[in-house]
Amino acid sequence: MKLTSHDIIRKPVITEKSMAVMADKKYTFIVDIHANKTQVKKAVEEVFGVVVENVRTLKNIGKTKRVGVHIGKRADFKKAIVTLTTESKTIEFFDGM
Repeated sequence: MKLTSHDIIRKPVITEKSMAVMADKKYTFIVDIHANKTQVKKAVEEVFGVVVENVRTLKNIGKTKRVGVHIGKRADFKKAIVTLTTESKTIEFFDGM
């Protein structure tokens, strides 16, 4: 199955820590768990029209949760921290935050 740019970028991460690093032109996204760094870079450049300098990714394993006798697991997800070049503009999606 071929992933499109909008399939790769699931949602932005809006936390206190991710908002603090936006001054350094670093943006955090939840991405598809099967996407690699090259695919994430191309997707961000295509969707937001910016130039990406660096992509760092990390996988988070979902926690096991228990409610009574039932045991379940939260979904695994991948997070990508995207650094823009110095001459690149900011991502307008985050400007209103």
